Amino acid sequence: MKIKEIIVVEGKSDTVAIKRATGADTIETNGSAINEDTLNQIRHAQETRGVIVFTDPDYPGRRIRAIIEESIPGVKHAFLHKSKTIAKNGQKLGIEHAKDEDIRGALEAVYSIDEQAKEEIPLAFLLDARLIGHVDAKSRRDRLSELLNIGQVNGKGLKKRLEMFRIGQHQLMEALKVLQEEDDYE
Repeated sequence: MKIKEIIVVEGKSDTVAIKRATGADTIETNGSAINEDTLNQIRHAQETRGVIVFTDPDYPGRRIRAIIEESIPGVKHAFLHKSKTIAKNGQKLGIEHAKDEDIRGALEAVYSIDEQAKEEIPLAFLLDARLIGHVDAKSRRDRLSELLNIGQVNGKGLKKRLEMFRIGQHQLMEALKVLQEEDDYE
């Protein structure tokens, strides 16, 4: 797998995992202590080669992602579901614990934000789809997030995340069909 962009990760262990899985270049943020020098380095990488932000699916990872997105619009995003990033001892989670094929899969499903292509998802649509305000909404959102490769999200953030990555109703309906088929199978 050849990746032209530079992948932004949190630390050295993530770099080792990315190099092992893809051979791609990385920039490390040193955890959530991301500073202006690192942001300048990411900004330069975005201008020259492009950037893919690939942080852990936890609060610090989401915080780093938000800081970078706010400072450097137009970066791409890759996500791994929490279940694919848990250490063997079950105590820690992070990109460094993911299998190589899961890392490659996340990087193949990269999202970029196109400000021109915004499609709004009505709240009523999310309610009807049992993604918010329903007893099984959390489990449905978790599976939907995995299918769409957008990272885990709570009910409040689902609409924003879908719109941020310009996932329209058609793409959402396709993922919901898979959810329905899985529900019918169980």
